[in-house]
Amino acid sequence: METTYQLKHYLEIATEAALSAGAVLRSYWGNLSAVEEKGRSGDLVTNADRASEAVILEIIQRHFPDHSILAEESGQSGNAEGKYLWAIDPLDGTTNYAHQYPVYAVSIALLIDGTPEVGVIYDPDRDELFRAARGCGATCNRRSIQVSSTPNLDQSLLVTGFAYDRRTTRDNNYAEFCYLTHLTQGVRRGGSAALDLAAVASGRVDGYWERGLSPWDMAAGMILVEEAGGKISAYDGNKVNLATGRIIATNSVLHNQLSLALSQTPSLENFTSEQIL
Repeated sequence: METTYQLKHYLEIATEAALSAGAVLRSYWGNLSAVEEKGRSGDLVTNADRASEAVILEIIQRHFPDHSILAEESGQSGNAEGKYLWAIDPLDGTTNYAHQYPVYAVSIALLIDGTPEVGVIYDPDRDELFRAARGCGATCNRRSIQVSSTPNLDQSLLVTGFAYDRRTTRDNNYAEFCYLTHLTQGVRRGGSAALDLAAVASGRVDGYWERGLSPWDMAAGMILVEEAGGKISAYDGNKVNLATGRIIATNSVLHNQLSLALSQTPSLENFTSEQIL
C-alpha cells in the first residue's frame, strides 16, 4: 500500500504534467494545422492532441521511468502487468476543441494494481485544476470540493455523452437520454467525460452515466468523484470494470435511483408518455 506521502508525490507530478499540457493546448487553440479521423467517424485527433501527449509523456517518464503508460494517442508502453499504470488523455473533448467549442480538458490518472489512486483533470479554458489522491480528498484550484446532496432523481441535473459508434449500434444511449430527460430536471451533454466527472465531484451536476469510454477517459474522474464523497459503479451497481467502458457516477444518494432508471429504460420504439408518468 502506498503512503500518503507517496500518493501526494505522484499527484504533484501529474499536476505538473497536466498544467504543462494545458499550456500546449492553449497555444494551439484556433491554430490547428491537422485534424484527422482515427478510423471511426467523428473520432478526431489533431496536432494539439499529439503535442500535449508528448509533453505529458516526457514528464511522467522522466520521473517514473519504470512505470507503465496507457495514452490515447500512443497506446501502451512498459510492462502491461506492472503495478503502476498511468492513464493519459492529452485532450479530452477533441471534437469540441477542433470546433473551438471551449469544453475540453487534460486527464491524467495513476492506477495502482488496477485501481485509480491519483487523478488530475485540468480545464485550460477556465483555468480549473481538479485533483484527488486516495485518502487526501478532492480539490478544485486547491480548494476542497464535494458532491451535491440532491436526494431524488426528479430534483437532479444529470450529464452524459454518446459513443463514437452511436450511428452504427443500437447500444447508443439515445433511449436513456430521452428517458432520463423526463425523469429529471435536465440532462446535459458536454462532450468531455473527464469534465463531466469533475462536475459530479464538484456538485455542479448530481449524476453521470456513459458507455463506450476508454480507461483514460474516466480513470482520473473516478478517484475525483470518490474523494469528493460520491459513488462510482458499473450500470448494475457492481465495481467498475474499466475494460467495459461503462460507468455511473453520482453524489451517492442518487446512485440506486439512477442505476434502477437505466435498467428500466424502454427502447425508443416503445417510448411513450405512459411509461414516463
